[in-house]
Amino acid sequence: MNDKQAVSRSERPEETRTLLPLVDVFEDRDGILLIADLPGVPKDKLELRIDNDTLLIEGEIVQDAPEQLEAAYAEVRLSRYRRAFSLSSELDSERIDAQLRDGVLNLRIPKHAHAQPRKIEVKVV
Repeated sequence: MNDKQAVSRSERPEETRTLLPLVDVFEDRDGILLIADLPGVPKDKLELRIDNDTLLIEGEIVQDAPEQLEAAYAEVRLSRYRRAFSLSSELDSERIDAQLRDGVLNLRIPKHAHAQPRKIEVKVV
């Protein structure tokens, strides 16, 4: 694993490194769709938080292995994902819709009504 896939963490010294999940961000007129790859993270080990204008995604990888076995070799040694995003004031963090399916997190973050484009009707007088 190279250092581009991990990030140092200072707020929890006992967990010094985490994986950066791959993320795609799409914007349309109504808001943002954020898609994050979190393989191995079940819903109960996923935490989403908003702190001021920062969205924090954290998830713990749960590996399915028989109890009596221990990995002799492992490609991924880190067991947590962590990623933070700054949110624009145009986005309504109170109405985020989050769905997790097959290790893929979909976050829909709508724009505030005042930030959405709108068509102005012209009246003939």
